[in-house]
Amino acid sequence: MNKEMSNETKQPKIDISTLSDDELLGTKICDLDLSIESSDLFPIIVSFYQEFEEKHLPHRPKIYLGDEWFSPEGMNAISIPFYLAHPRLKQLEQKIMLEVEGGSEDWCLRLLRHEAGHCFDHTYGFSKRRKWASIFGSPERTYAPETYRPRPYSKSFVKNLGHWYAQSHPDEDFAETFAVWLRSDRSWKEDYKNLPVALEKLRYIEQLALECPKLQTKNVSGRLPYAAKNSKISLKKYYDKRKKENEDEYPDFYDTDLKKIFNGDTTLPKREYSAERFLSKNRKHLVNVLAWATSEKKITIDSFLKKLIERSNRLDLRLGKPELETMSELSCFLTSLVKNYLFTGKFKRKV
Repeated sequence: MNKEMSNETKQPKIDISTLSDDELLGTKICDLDLSIESSDLFPIIVSFYQEFEEKHLPHRPKIYLGDEWFSPEGMNAISIPFYLAHPRLKQLEQKIMLEVEGGSEDWCLRLLRHEAGHCFDHTYGFSKRRKWASIFGSPERTYAPETYRPRPYSKSFVKNLGHWYAQSHPDEDFAETFAVWLRSDRSWKEDYKNLPVALEKLRYIEQLALECPKLQTKNVSGRLPYAAKNSKISLKKYYDKRKKENEDEYPDFYDTDLKKIFNGDTTLPKREYSAERFLSKNRKHLVNVLAWATSEKKITIDSFLKKLIERSNRLDLRLGKPELETMSELSCFLTSLVKNYLFTGKFKRKV
């Protein structure tokens, strides 16, 4: 067990649980002195490795704390975001990014299995085979996971992560299929018995797994990239970068839509009827409902809502209908925008 995990077993130099948000944000990531073994991640990873044993897989990915979820190219390793290694950091992640990716045991395991699928290919080079391409598609296809157009009702793909992620690229299709195959608490043969294309992919994974003991591994060793223990940036810089990556340019041609929803006379008292106040009061509820309905990240939805609030204030808009009717119209409007973002990578619609 310990061979596959990072050897970060020192006692914390600072007690981050007692730090304020400002103090924590001013701390360098490397100074957090985090450890997988002493965190809530440890029993989850034990369960994860147990699935490898049950499937008789000889390769176990090395798991370490990095800056985000990913599997380094060509390596049999998985980076887990460092904030999952301490409750105080998860609390800060929730506050700033509005959700903690991999924060629950089930979510964490789904992500681990997915990244393990990439490791499976890194280790044995299966994607170079002609049959692999005939089943999953060419691995040379342009990779654009943020802007792919999924087909929600397609029966050709398994479902492990949200956003129909298996449809984003053949590599992701393979990783998602591996994740479903690896899972020990469900029967993929039963779950996908009526989906022949997805079932064929799962059976192919099983065939590859049987070959593993006879194959020469191809994984490349080396320094683990973006390891938390080597990161000298502060948490503030880390979050500034992440928030910037999740921002979307404000589409000013939504003015017409906003004016239709908030069509009240501008002479109405601003304190009681302003669109800005209404949106601000209901912002948290809207973010939660839209995230649930669309599976989009809360930070993306919230960032967009903030811009709509600012724009509503600039236009000095007022409520002109009962709040319940306004909320209904607003929810439909925002759902269409978020779904458009999900399918195209943009909130802007074609006009």
